[in-house]
Amino acid sequence: MNDQERKNTSIAIIGSRGIPNNYGGFECFTEILSKNLVKRGYTIHVSCENPGEKNNPATFNGVNLFYFPIKHPKSAFMGMIYEILYDVYSLFMASLKADQIYMLGYSAALFFFIPKLFRKTLYLNPDGFEWKRAKFSSSVKILLKINEMMGSFWADRIIADSKGIKDYYDKKYDIESSFIAYGADEIPPVKWDNEKLPEILKHGIKINPAYWLLVARLEPENNIHTIIEGYIKSDAKKPLIIIGNFVSPQYEEYIHSIVAEKSDDKKIVFTGGIYDLETLNMLRQNCFGYLHGHSVGGTNPSLVEAMAMKSLLIAHDNQFNREVCEDTALYFYNSDELKQRINQVESNPENYQEYKSKTFDRVRKEYSWDKIVEQYHHLFKANVRGEKLENTARKLYGDNTSRRN
Repeated sequence: MNDQERKNTSIAIIGSRGIPNNYGGFECFTEILSKNLVKRGYTIHVSCENPGEKNNPATFNGVNLFYFPIKHPKSAFMGMIYEILYDVYSLFMASLKADQIYMLGYSAALFFFIPKLFRKTLYLNPDGFEWKRAKFSSSVKILLKINEMMGSFWADRIIADSKGIKDYYDKKYDIESSFIAYGADEIPPVKWDNEKLPEILKHGIKINPAYWLLVARLEPENNIHTIIEGYIKSDAKKPLIIIGNFVSPQYEEYIHSIVAEKSDDKKIVFTGGIYDLETLNMLRQNCFGYLHGHSVGGTNPSLVEAMAMKSLLIAHDNQFNREVCEDTALYFYNSDELKQRINQVESNPENYQEYKSKTFDRVRKEYSWDKIVEQYHHLFKANVRGEKLENTARKLYGDNTSRRN
């Protein structure tokens, strides 16, 4: 490795809650990417929320960890302020520690100038179309749109985990972003063990292997209501297991009002969040079919992981899910279409077994972690600092501009 390459090998990954992963997609992504980049010779720093412990570990799998000194508040409103302050703190600390900074999400985009003050490279993963999420008020959605614009202005490179998101940013902001998807690898079979199940699944319901499964944050843009309505309308005999936590009390009340009107021969079970990975994988590997309702953007982690589990997928019909699954899944747009898909599969399951191998073949070919990490390696090795400014200058002044070092 020459001197220039050595200069570019210090990277900070910020914006997730931290590692080891105990939360969700961004944290899983951060853990896998960071440890694999360490193996390639990079020095990696990862920002972490304060877990409230006295002696937080300084490293994990060779990755250097740094912590926000304030613990996350319980109040939802204060939590939003906390997350912005956490990101601002992470931007400053990352600028001191690393040559390149990879920011996950743009909630603190108004402060993305901080790495520029230190002449550091800033990459941004915008995480889909946040301003489309139904949980946000109109004022918050306006702020998110401003953040999107500011993030596109300050970032040296936008990294989109979906071709649809890349096309949106390239056209709207006249930039050349990079497409690097989320990854997934085959998970070794997990032996069925009733003792690993949450208590709510141990009593009065036979679930192995005859159940439909949904794993998601329980919020409107993930179409939990559409899936439950379609399931209730269908002739399904198999129960529906829903894994995840509600984002708002209002939506939780709405969902339970739908369930309260269900017919007596349907069984819908809410387990809450399951964070033991072995238990979660056991349930995903043994489901009859996997229902996926995410609709607002990106290569969704739970979808590609379900594909890696060789699941029979019925996914919400939108550009992002179509991009990931192509012809390896069945699709629905509303509850009536989902009802039809569930009836088709339950009445003739043998007609749909090939979908399981097709989804696995596709994720192995297009979404393996080895492929994803290799793409990040080439991007970080190149270090694109100042490239956008140079391209803008060329548009304004022609090709006589000099390249920034």
